[in-house]
Amino acid sequence: MNTYAELTWQALWKNNPGLVQLLGLCPLLAVTSTLTNALGMSLATMIVMIGSNATVSLIRNFIPKEIRIPIFVMIIAGFVTCVQLLFNAYAFGVYQSLGIFLPLIVTNCIIIGRAEAYASKNALLPSIYDGFIMAVGFSLVLILLGGVRELIGQGTLFDGAPLLLGEWSSVLRVELVNFDESFLFIMLPPGAFVALGFILAIKNSLDSKVEAIIVPPVEVEKPQRARVSKVQ
Repeated sequence: MNTYAELTWQALWKNNPGLVQLLGLCPLLAVTSTLTNALGMSLATMIVMIGSNATVSLIRNFIPKEIRIPIFVMIIAGFVTCVQLLFNAYAFGVYQSLGIFLPLIVTNCIIIGRAEAYASKNALLPSIYDGFIMAVGFSLVLILLGGVRELIGQGTLFDGAPLLLGEWSSVLRVELVNFDESFLFIMLPPGAFVALGFILAIKNSLDSKVEAIIVPPVEVEKPQRARVSKVQ
């Protein structure tokens, strides 16, 4: 595989940060009570990952190895602050819903891990793509978990979408099941653990099938048997 195809395969399936590495579980379980919250956290994480990867790649040759981790954390904190201000100004409802988990993106191991493992060793464009595709892989898990929990817990999808996307997005709200009361367990973190467990089980059961389709087995030539002539 070429570099970009390998990064895509690793981020979306084989080494997905949410389903395989199990990183970023704090926001993954805490803020995915609705699809709107999951989309908001996905957008925030993607902005921070792309920005931090790009910055680390640009200055990687000027950072002393002894203090590289504190510098990476400062870069990430700067981008998180920018995202906080943007959400506060343009998506205040989601800003309130995400609460403390928005500034806690600074401590997300996915972001610092990619800065250290990839961006600090590679050129700008591959590092930007790595930040983008890893954020996409993490976002897919957030969105799937948020959608499942909202659907089971409230019977809706995109509830509260105008808080993130504006008034026009009120048409996106879909009520599939009319519940008299919401299913509180699935809306709380313990329910998120259970839902994530089912998603992990499905992913693990599909692993071998998907890998066989995406990465076909390499045919190994059998060594030819040497012919030995009989000496009289």
